[in-house]
Parts: sequence; structure tokens; C-alpha cells
Amino acid sequence: MLDQGLKSQLKTYLENLRHPVELVASLDAQPKSAEMRELLEDIVSVSDNVSLRLDGDAARKPSFAITTPGVAPRISFAGLPMGHEFTSLVLALLQVGGHPPRVAPEVIAQIKALEGDFSFETYFSLTCQNCPDVVQALNLMSVLNPNIRHVAIDGALFQGEVEARKVMAVPTVLLNGETFDQGRMSVEQILARLDTGAVAREAEKIAAKPVFDVLVVGGGPAGAAAAVYAARKGIATGLAAERFGGQVLDTMAIENFISVPHTEGPKLVSGLEAHVRDYDVDVMNLQKAVGLKQAGGLTEIALESGATLKAKTIILAPGARWRQMGAPGEDQYRNKGVAYCPHCDGPLYKGKRVAVIGGGNSGVEAAIDLAGIVAHVTLIEFDSQLRADAVLQRKLGSLKNVTVITSALTTEVLGDGEKVVGLTWQDRTDQSLHGLELEGIFVQIGLVPNTEWLKGALALTPRGEIEVDAHGATSLTGVFAAGDATTTPFKQIIIAAGDGAKAALSAFDHLIRLAPEEAEAQAA
Repeated sequence: MLDQGLKSQLKTYLENLRHPVELVASLDAQPKSAEMRELLEDIVSVSDNVSLRLDGDAARKPSFAITTPGVAPRISFAGLPMGHEFTSLVLALLQVGGHPPRVAPEVIAQIKALEGDFSFETYFSLTCQNCPDVVQALNLMSVLNPNIRHVAIDGALFQGEVEARKVMAVPTVLLNGETFDQGRMSVEQILARLDTGAVAREAEKIAAKPVFDVLVVGGGPAGAAAAVYAARKGIATGLAAERFGGQVLDTMAIENFISVPHTEGPKLVSGLEAHVRDYDVDVMNLQKAVGLKQAGGLTEIALESGATLKAKTIILAPGARWRQMGAPGEDQYRNKGVAYCPHCDGPLYKGKRVAVIGGGNSGVEAAIDLAGIVAHVTLIEFDSQLRADAVLQRKLGSLKNVTVITSALTTEVLGDGEKVVGLTWQDRTDQSLHGLELEGIFVQIGLVPNTEWLKGALALTPRGEIEVDAHGATSLTGVFAAGDATTTPFKQIIIAAGDGAKAALSAFDHLIRLAPEEAEAQAA
């Protein structure tokens, strides 16, 4: 199961175990059980601190629990945690074995203080880059609090269960048998849902913070670069983000970040955050900005929690999100057949019929990836021709189970009340209406800036982009902007990062050019 190189790495990791770990397998006669046994035996072979029992009686087979001898298991994997979930497996082994987690002490204390009985189930797919964060967060919580249990379930392996529970997107988390949430979540986000007083406590701490020289709003590549460049100038720098990493967290393959031939979104975000935290930056994650105003020579950012942050200069880097079709039925069937991440949710549609909406690079890449999983893909493009790179179009054209429809407008998402069953589309050349029977719709039609909260506060284009000049300056003095939410052309990670650096340098230049009396007024 594991090649020699992976075994060597695993052996090195497991040398950090502080006490014995026991694996308890529940297997049957199917081939996946044989694969799981081989995986578990490989793990045992590289560490004397890990033992294996084959007498597990879990209802889901194949599955295995990770525990310490004599202690009832609280962490289980139903299916083989390979692919993106292999890291989740390694971390679970280490944490159950007593290796300290890399989590802030206050977060650990908050987890241990939770009262109640929490039985979590997470449905994941092996190609989902969003799932490991959720699996690892709930596993960690299960290690730290005896009232919490978690089983991670490979939805592609347990398809009957997925269909019975109407799981159509991953990660999907159930708590005590009821749907808890869907999508990427950090341990802090999960805690905020369980500990209702956490938001108010954090808001009180934030409201007491002093005035920043530079406050960055947003934690994507633009925000991270801005924070690093500002902090390097030795000025008081803060960063408030609704979700550190932003949309990059949902990006699978990144192959055009110069000097990095290939990486994945979560890995890049991990590097961005580590770089930011190397400097004296006050990072305030899970903080959604809802308003901006200027008063007394300062700019104030209002947060959803009720707290307010003040700064001498602001760098807005709120980023963008996937654009929706706006067709009837789209919202109703979101995560019930309407999806926006083919890498995450594609395995749930194995052997089924799906559509991809959008003929740019993202849409064509999605169709190519899905063609290897599903029975048939119909790609629907509004324009008269596809807009993707030629190399992608050639690959798409070679696939036998893909149909391309151009000059088409999706007019309605059809469902049976529980899930998607089809869509209707209009031929833009003759206005005729057509229907498609299918089980999934993957929307890939570009981005919309996260700037609704800025309407009326500064100049925006009709598309909602923040108007900036060559220095990243907005229509408000002392307020700069960077990244995908601005009028800067070409929405690319590397461009956003450069934008962030430029905005930080512009903000610093603004600060040092303030008249002495203005600087004194702001300091007061």
C-alpha cells in the first residue's frame, strides 16, 4: 500500500509518539478491506508504538479506529484516508499518541471546556482539498475532549449511505445525526458554532485594540503581501480576514506562480500565513468586515461581531467569490446537485450525468476532470465559442463522454424538491428552449468582488470593483486597495500579491508624508 519512501517518512513522524497507539480495524471480504488491512499493517511495521487489532465491530466496513490501549475510540476513518486525507491520518496518529498539536493554547482550553455530547460524522472525498481542514479539526477536538467523537467517511466508498442521507457536497458534517454544516471549516469556526459566547468574547478583545498604522482587510495573497510589506517597515500592522487564504483555499492546482512549478491552494495559503506570522502582524481571523467610514483623521472598519477597528491607513483586499448563474432553482439546489468545486464534489457523481456551466479555463478544466469520473459531461457556454486555452480545448475535444454546447443560456435548474434532476437552456441563436436530464451542475463562470459592504463608502465600478489608481489608492484619502476586488486587470494570484505589496508601500508613503499636525491628531 505505502511505497518505501512514504514508509520512511511515516517512520520519522511516528518517532514523535509519546505513548502507545492502537488501531482497531473492522473489515469484511471486499477488496477495499484487504487494502485497508495492508495500509494498517504498513503503519504498524514502521513503529513499535503502534499495534493493530482486527476484531473491530463497527457497522461501517472497512473502517478503523485510532485510540490508546484500553480506551474507547473517539476517532475513526471509514474508508482509506489516502490522497489529501493521508495528512489527516498522520496527524491523528501523532495526536492520539500524545504529540502536542500546533494550536494556540487558548483554542485548546476552549475545546477542553466544551460541555455536552458531540458525535460528529464528516463525509469527504479523496480529491477534496477542503475536506482535510474539517477532518483534522474534528479529530483534534476528539483527542482533547472526551465528550467528542468523530468518524470521517469516504463518500465515494459508502455511496449508498451518501444517497440515503442526501449528501451531495463535501465536506458535509453531521452532529448527532443532524446536518451541522458544509464546506471548509477551521477548528476556530467549529468552536464558534458550538461555543455561543466565543464571538462576543473575541469582539470585546478586538474593540480594545489600539489604532493601527496600517490595517489590512482580507487574508488572500493580496492581503498577506500587504501585511508583510507593511510590517517590514516597522509600523503597527493589523490584518482582519473573514477567512485567511480566501478563495485560494478552494483552488486545486496552481502552476503559474513564478518559481513554483506546481502547488495547491491550501499549501500556498499555509505558506502565506506562516510568512505573515513571521512578522509583528496582529492577525484577526474569522472577522467579517461590514462597514467603512472616516472620522477624526482615522478610518474605521466595522466588523460583523459588533467590534470596530481603527487605523491611520487601510488596505482593502476582500477578494472575490464564485459567480452564480442567477437562474431559478440555483439557490434552492445549492449543495443538492448544484456545486462550485469539481475537485471536491466530483467523486460523489461517479457514473452519473453532469453539466459544467462555463467555457473558460476553469470550466474546461472542470469538464476534463469530471469526464474521468462521471458517465457524461455536458459543457454549456454562453458565448459562441469556448474561451479556454487551446491546449485545454484540444484535450476536451479528445474525450468521448463530453458534449459541448455554445451560444447557450441556462434558464432554470430543475429538481424534485430534494436534488437536481436536470436543467433547461435557451439556444441564443434561435431562442429555442431545450432540456437536459442530469444529476449534477458545476458552475464555473468567473468571479464577483466581495465589496457589497463598501457601497456608498468609496468609488466602485458598476461591476462592484474598487476603483484604484496606479498606486492602489482609492477615492478615499488614506485608503488603498489590492487584488481581485479592484479594477486591476487579470485576476491572478501573482498579480494580487504584487498589488498587495504596492498598496503597502503606498500606504507607508502616505504615512510619512502626513503633515505633523495630522500625524499628531491621528495619534491622539
